[in-house]
Amino acid sequence: MMEQVVITFLCMAILLYFLLGGADFGAGIIELFTSTKNRSRTRKTMYHAIGPVWEANHMWLIIAIVILFVGFPLIYTTMSVYLHIPLAIMLIGIIARGTAFVFRHYDAVKDDMQWLYNRIFRYSSFVTALFLGIIAGSLISGHIDTQATDFYTAYISGWLNWFSVAVGFFTVSLCGFLAAIYLIGETTEAHDKRRFIKKAMFMNVAAVVFGAMVFIAAQRDKIPLMDWVFKSNVGLSAIVLASLSLILLWYLLIKGKTKILRVLAGFQVTMILLAISYAHFPNFIRLKSGDAISLLETAGPEKTIYSLGLALLLGSVLILPFLGYLFYKFQKREE
Repeated sequence: MMEQVVITFLCMAILLYFLLGGADFGAGIIELFTSTKNRSRTRKTMYHAIGPVWEANHMWLIIAIVILFVGFPLIYTTMSVYLHIPLAIMLIGIIARGTAFVFRHYDAVKDDMQWLYNRIFRYSSFVTALFLGIIAGSLISGHIDTQATDFYTAYISGWLNWFSVAVGFFTVSLCGFLAAIYLIGETTEAHDKRRFIKKAMFMNVAAVVFGAMVFIAAQRDKIPLMDWVFKSNVGLSAIVLASLSLILLWYLLIKGKTKILRVLAGFQVTMILLAISYAHFPNFIRLKSGDAISLLETAGPEKTIYSLGLALLLGSVLILPFLGYLFYKFQKREE
């Protein structure tokens, strides 16, 4: 029972990190693709949206790491060893992005270093989202070779391949899409709303293009992505629901109606992740040997899982209500 509880928390932490932390990365990506004259307005809106709560979003990443470290040590070890390069780049990106965000927003002295902080924030947001996607793609690509005898095969080819890189750029576009949708509701200026609507449309088109590239790369690398998505009733249903929500979202964007856009965007991304992951669940890592590392088969000792599950349940009761209040309070802070 507790094993299912722990796995549920792991899946929810990964999903929430993508929906919330991914949108934070997307804010920097949106700024990167914004004209110079509009960047200050974009930054102002972004501060209103993520400034007070941006660091809280990394809580989901920390929870996922702790669950893997404590409850699924084989998965944690395999990732840490064979994906240590992209993991290190992603973590450096998170640190650089967070540092630049703090200095450019809270620095008491606005000096000539602001241009550097701005660039670090924008480019590290892009790089972090890119490598987040590369890591996710590598886990299911079947390129990780635990029997490798040379550096390149062991530590490079597992993540530097067409499929993983395509998933990386797909993730960048999804993060930008989420951020643009979220930012639409953070401004009352008609001009800014139109800008963010255009950005959301652009990022959505980019997501469709890079999504197609993911399928092409999967076919090239002999990854059964088509089977996972279209030969599973759950996967096929998720794709249908994602497509229907996309049509509704575009209709609302064109009409300028923004009330439920965030819910639709979050639902659409959730359905995409479900379609990709359901067919090979509970396998967490696919290996080049053809084997897979499963969440169910590699869980830690029963007492460890029980203690971890109990801690997660108690922690959620104590933390989640206050986290929800934090989001609510800062959304209402200017009223």
